[in-house]
Amino acid sequence: MKAPVRFDPVGQVMRMNRAASVRGPRHVVKKGKTVVLTVEQAKELFASIDPSTLIGLRDRALIGVMIYSFARVSAVVNMNVEDYWQNGKRWWLRLHEKGGKHHEVPAHHKAEEYLDAYVTTAGIGGDRKTPLFRSAAGRAGLLGASRLSRKDALRMVKRRAAKLGLPARTCCHTFRATGITAYLQNGGTIEKAQTIAAHESPRTTKLYDRTSDDITLDEIERIVI
Repeated sequence: MKAPVRFDPVGQVMRMNRAASVRGPRHVVKKGKTVVLTVEQAKELFASIDPSTLIGLRDRALIGVMIYSFARVSAVVNMNVEDYWQNGKRWWLRLHEKGGKHHEVPAHHKAEEYLDAYVTTAGIGGDRKTPLFRSAAGRAGLLGASRLSRKDALRMVKRRAAKLGLPARTCCHTFRATGITAYLQNGGTIEKAQTIAAHESPRTTKLYDRTSDDITLDEIERIVI
């Protein structure tokens, strides 16, 4: 005669889950969910920023650095004036990455143009140890001495995106993904994009590659039923 099964208040009825050793199918993410702007949308965004104001010059430079260096917003807002410096004939960016690491990349000529206009107008070129991107001081359109925060940068991006009717999910990370996608569309490689973006793995960089999203109407019309 078999002994009755006793209820175990801790492990329930069964002493061991026989399905515990069975592994389910692995979920692999092949494409990120970050919104990517088209080249036309990015150009429209830059054109919409008023360069006659100090705030406009700051915002244009901030977005420009994120797009042209594939930088995270935290790495950009943590830059000091000395992190934009000249080495020979080229200007360089020193980005403050996670874990206290520094990542140095050459400045794209457009990022250089935007930064030069901002730094010169703000008059901060000699304040090497102070924040590069600064928060607004009141409503007078002037900048204070404190560092622009990530949240303030996000609010600025959201406000400018909404004004242009860009996707509601547009955020600071959008510019990182937009820059990588534009780079790959123009013949860049995943390996080089990984280096510029300071990614640990090329699989991470691949999440930002939206070049395969361009499915044309001609291809769709091949579905003949």
